[in-house]
Amino acid sequence: MSTAYVVMAVIVVFAWLGVVRVPQGYEFTLEWFGRYVRTLTPGLNFIIPFAHNVGKRINMMEQVLDVPRQEVITRDNAVVAVDGVVFYQVLDAPKAAYEVSTLEIAILNLVMTNIRTVLGSMDLDESLSKRDVINAQLLKVVDEATHPWGLKCNRIEIKDITPPRDLVESMARQMKAERDKRASILEAEGSRQSAILRADGEKQAAVLEAEGRKEAAFRDAEARERSAEAEAKATMMVSQAIAKGDLQAINYFVADKYVSAIQALATAPNQKVLLMPMELTGILGSLAGVAELARASFEDRAAPPKPRPPKPFEEQRNG
Repeated sequence: MSTAYVVMAVIVVFAWLGVVRVPQGYEFTLEWFGRYVRTLTPGLNFIIPFAHNVGKRINMMEQVLDVPRQEVITRDNAVVAVDGVVFYQVLDAPKAAYEVSTLEIAILNLVMTNIRTVLGSMDLDESLSKRDVINAQLLKVVDEATHPWGLKCNRIEIKDITPPRDLVESMARQMKAERDKRASILEAEGSRQSAILRADGEKQAAVLEAEGRKEAAFRDAEARERSAEAEAKATMMVSQAIAKGDLQAINYFVADKYVSAIQALATAPNQKVLLMPMELTGILGSLAGVAELARASFEDRAAPPKPRPPKPFEEQRNG
């Protein structure tokens, strides 16, 4: 009876030791006396106790690994402090377990080395402005290097690139100088454009003023021409009246010249005192002659035309 209990106890122990529970998101490697045999997937797995043993417990979920801060020298000999983060996932548990020792340390060393390589091939300005290029180069190199380990690097991100304090101050001064330069250029461009617009406006104003003077000169010339025509016509009429023996026309001519002479004396710039002659009766008589001449001209225009005398009989017959 005691032997049966012992056998029963041994069977229970073997059954308990022969069942391995693998949680979700993990895979275990199974070894036969220290040699890899197969991989245990999530759930219940049966093994042979004492002959089989669980080797490595591999996390198959995506993992995040912080890259510690390190100093890197760029191509232009600037020293910057860089840190980052790596997102990776194990795709092949046996390779991750047996192809590399201390997987996380290997990934960290690989990423840190390639960060120094990539940033060392760039200038400081490129390293500060081309984060995407740095991340893409690092991801390509590290993913190819970790593929034999059964890994997949999904992303590598540079978290921070910190230049030295004196370099940051120098960059700030340079940026301020660039902004002042752009402001000066914009101000000069504005002044230049303003001067161009002002000159264009003055040009248009000068053109319009010249056109106005031209039009005014044309009008003045036309007015002088008409005045000369009127004066010539008046002189001709006076000459015809004088030829007919009309003394009033002579009075008009003399009065006109007399008044013009007095006007010229009165408007002279150096004339201060104007002495008028005492013989104003002559002027009045001349003006009266002008009035009589004008009245006679109007009466001649209003009178009907005189009939022409008939021709003699002999002239009519000869005609």
